[in-house]
Amino acid sequence: MKLSILDQSPIRKGGTSQDALRETIQLAQLGESLGYERFWVSEHHNTNALAGSAPEVLLAAIGAATSSIRLGSGGIMLPHYSAFKVAEAFSLLATLYPGRIDLGIGRAPGSDMETARVLATDGRPKFERFPILVEQLEQMIHDRTFRPKVTPVPSINPDIWMLGSSQDSAVLAAQRGLPYNFAFFINNRMVPALFEYYRNNFQPSEMLAEPKTILTMNVVVAENYDKAFKLALSRSLTFLKFATGQKVEGTVSPEEAAEYPYTAQEWAFIENRLSNAAIGSPEEVKTILENVSHEWQADEIMTVTITYDFEDRIRSYEMLADVTNLAKNSREMAI
Repeated sequence: MKLSILDQSPIRKGGTSQDALRETIQLAQLGESLGYERFWVSEHHNTNALAGSAPEVLLAAIGAATSSIRLGSGGIMLPHYSAFKVAEAFSLLATLYPGRIDLGIGRAPGSDMETARVLATDGRPKFERFPILVEQLEQMIHDRTFRPKVTPVPSINPDIWMLGSSQDSAVLAAQRGLPYNFAFFINNRMVPALFEYYRNNFQPSEMLAEPKTILTMNVVVAENYDKAFKLALSRSLTFLKFATGQKVEGTVSPEEAAEYPYTAQEWAFIENRLSNAAIGSPEEVKTILENVSHEWQADEIMTVTITYDFEDRIRSYEMLADVTNLAKNSREMAI
């Protein structure tokens, strides 16, 4: 089982964006040393909870601080931008860090619609043009005869990944012959038949001969289930506040999350959010991930871990790597 990391640069309540970004870079270094397959960063705007608004900039800093782990965007919200500009940014990253760059692209706004309109140069996000933008991006990156020429020209092109949380993304990934990453941590109503559809309808392309999948999940590992659940509740309450229009000041502490006066409806919301997460002791989480990986027939599991204290986040990834023998498996594959 291959394991990777999606980091959203969470800002703890009372902390700073500088803390969050520094911790993201430190976590990438740790992930590399522990044998994780790849390290992706997300794109979010107009929020006090997440610091990563420009993945291409953050990836440049992470690339300079690491040497071997694959790096990528999870993802670039393509409807906001010119496909040509995205192609140039990731060709530059691929030139700086050959053979290490993944370009994950998505259709979601990554924020509220008011912010989406400001991001768009003409005030109109191009959500309906997403399939066309994907096609343009592929051509600009992989067709060396395309003009105007995308520069710099890397020795190894970045891999383009389709990201999604609905069936539409699976359909487009299959049609375009792209590898596919499904955000199970966002949409837990989807079933493994989604990956089956993608595999059955996959059209081989110049970039990819066979279907390739990643399933992304919320994961929190601690010494026992009770502690892991307590840590996971911090993210859950933060997301609840965001979803219900309350003021969000960053990831709340486990103490604040435990003391919050949840209504029955709010607790049901949180239980639903946690139903697609892997939470518990190292052995418990390993079993969950193995079962989900087998059920979905996923080629890789990407993990999202958000805790109030950075030390708990580090410890979670360390324990997961230890129980799954990541470092050992990574060395054996290299040999």
